[in-house]
Amino acid sequence: MSRGTRTVRPPRQALGGESPGGVGESVERPDGILKVTGEFAYSSDLWHEDMLWGHTLRSPHAHARILAVDVAEALAVPGVHCVLTHADLPAATHYGLEIQDQPVLAKDVVRYEGEPVALVAADHPEIARRAAALIRVDYRELPVVHDEATATAPDAPVLHPDRTDRHAAHVTHPNIVHRQPVLTGDADAAARAADVVVTGEYEVGMQDQAFLGPESGLAVPAEDGGVDLHVATQWLHVDHRQLAPVLGLPPERVRLTLAGVGGAFGAREDLSMQAHACLLALRTGRPVKIVYNRHESFFGHVHRHPAKLSYEHGATRDGRLLYVRARIVLDGGAYASSSPAVVGNAASLGLGPYEVPNAHVEAVALYTNNPPCGAMRGFGAVQACFAYEAQMDKLAAALGLDPVELRRRNAMSQGSTMPTGQLVDSPAPVAELLRLVKARPLPPERQWETVDAATGAPGVDVRALPGGLSNAGHGEGVVRGVGYAVGIKNVGFSEGFDDYSTARVRLEAIAGEPVATVHTAMAEVGQGGVTVHAQIARTELGVTRVTILPADTSVGSAGSTSASRQTYMTGGAVRDTCLAVRAELLRRGRERYGWPEVGPRLEGGKVVAADGSVLAPLVDVLGDEAIELELEFRHRPTQPFDPVTGQGFGHVQYSFCAHRAVVEVDTELGLVKVVELAAAQDVGKAVNPRAVEGQIHGGSAQGLGLAVLEEIVVGGDGRIRNPSFTDYLIPTILDMPSMPLDVLELADEHAPYGLRGIGEAPTLSATPAIVAAVRQATGRALHRVPVRPEHLVDLGQDGVA
Repeated sequence: MSRGTRTVRPPRQALGGESPGGVGESVERPDGILKVTGEFAYSSDLWHEDMLWGHTLRSPHAHARILAVDVAEALAVPGVHCVLTHADLPAATHYGLEIQDQPVLAKDVVRYEGEPVALVAADHPEIARRAAALIRVDYRELPVVHDEATATAPDAPVLHPDRTDRHAAHVTHPNIVHRQPVLTGDADAAARAADVVVTGEYEVGMQDQAFLGPESGLAVPAEDGGVDLHVATQWLHVDHRQLAPVLGLPPERVRLTLAGVGGAFGAREDLSMQAHACLLALRTGRPVKIVYNRHESFFGHVHRHPAKLSYEHGATRDGRLLYVRARIVLDGGAYASSSPAVVGNAASLGLGPYEVPNAHVEAVALYTNNPPCGAMRGFGAVQACFAYEAQMDKLAAALGLDPVELRRRNAMSQGSTMPTGQLVDSPAPVAELLRLVKARPLPPERQWETVDAATGAPGVDVRALPGGLSNAGHGEGVVRGVGYAVGIKNVGFSEGFDDYSTARVRLEAIAGEPVATVHTAMAEVGQGGVTVHAQIARTELGVTRVTILPADTSVGSAGSTSASRQTYMTGGAVRDTCLAVRAELLRRGRERYGWPEVGPRLEGGKVVAADGSVLAPLVDVLGDEAIELELEFRHRPTQPFDPVTGQGFGHVQYSFCAHRAVVEVDTELGLVKVVELAAAQDVGKAVNPRAVEGQIHGGSAQGLGLAVLEEIVVGGDGRIRNPSFTDYLIPTILDMPSMPLDVLELADEHAPYGLRGIGEAPTLSATPAIVAAVRQATGRALHRVPVRPEHLVDLGQDGVA
């Protein structure tokens, strides 16, 4: 592990063979050097010699009726091959992840700024853009629904009047996408018994996934009348499920292959350009490529739900939680996307990793005319964590307790019961994670102070100051703060979803060497699944050479690369399929050579007996006959939450991460520098320890961005004010602090290798830990993220500090 990382492991588990590069080793990524050197082919690099370029005309209004569309001028532009509107759609006109409410192209009404209205295919991207600008659309603007008040007012415009989805029966207004209460115990009676009560109102801004590779893909019409789509996505098979009806084609004539993905973080779960490129390709009979620019990307994918949260915590004098009341309102934007599942997460995880005997939680998501929101790393649990951790700090202050001690007194553990009634039946080392981050030595103070080696004169390294290279100050008014937070996140798909992954594994002899080939539809979006799958195959089959085939829809679904599920689910599928291949090889050996039923294993390209003697090389057993099997892997079943009480075995696994943040704040300028962001996380089993570090660092970085930098600013008119990386700020290398880690490996007996999903949990607790540190440094309440300079300084009437 890298410097600054401590790993706590239980006794080594018995795995398969001992071939180099197996489970538990830090194996290099096969795509790592290519990506660092710029040689990796991303989806935006796709090319076909005969291809056209597609472009999308989008609505300039957040809510408007379409009165007329005139494409004549666009069609007259030389080099334009095709212009499509809603009237040209061949079959299904709507799609959606959970609810089929999103139009392929708007027909009568647009519901958000940037909604697709028409498509153009042309010889050159600039021709396509110019032609799209010539399409005449006559709009009549409508009232904009932009928050809970305007969405649920008696005279509010109903944005989806023809709803028939399963959630419609459980909401009090048609502009509520989904509502999920969680009720346990008697919160009212507990409130009367509480010695100390604290309340708070919190707000989380709209965060963008900010992946660097924009939405892009290439659709190629096929000889059978179908289409082959090469695309950057997170879930090939759910794209396929939505595309075939829209294109009016049987599923077998729609084929998807994963192209190089430049980041995802949830935003690629929904369709973006997939249907548009395919429609243009089928209409023109030519390959069509679509690549969004950065501005269009801000309108072309879903974002993190902004949220308003109200919390009330009650406790005894010795700091034992008695009850929590909470209401979480998520802005889902114009279409449902994955809002129902985000609501389920926010409600069921809304109390945090604490034992709370009495609770009344309500989470809702709204339809508005703001940009659509859906999946983003942390998925509903991020917003709740910011609020409940702020409440824990507020409660600790009211009780006169250390904030870490208060958390440890109420920390859940294995055997605790979730507010949904679910037993936590695997390790939940919440108190230990908090102890680990608190026990770390604090970084030295005033690191910006320097001494000239030649003269001994004191100096200042502005890079270590809030404001950095902007040279905003020289240490005047800079104060330090330390803050803590811990979070709980579910792993995998929940609430009764049939979550499974498929793997096909082939073992054969090639040029005198045993070779394993692994084929899945897992979307490699940067998480390192291609590395993990090879590690599993080496471990279980005892081989060195493993080939990972490109992901496509010719193999069964691997589910989405989201919810921290791929190593658990598709890794589990690869493991089980390898075990089946191994069993078949050993069966052949028993029939041919009379090997015993128990004892032989595969190791180093050989079949080895229990005493370590070599029984046979794998290539001799295989001969000219390959072994190829395809299996599905499912985790234990979950249940939908009860729509009235929220009770149910809703999640398959939980993951936990704690952070300690050290910040320095320039109280005169309102600038924040995160000096250190220490984390402790239980990962169950580090299949690839270096990759585990990267996941924790990456999740923490996105939490830092939400804490002090990142927000899509949407006005009351539903329009985005900052759709560019000039105005939407993300952390750079100069913003990133030291990140020491403590990695625990406490196996979950229900999971393959005992592993636990990793990538999302760090995003939860990083944000509230940083804001807690800023609160300690400044004494300010800070109920909203991201924290801005104006939240930290007092501005006069002229707006000057």
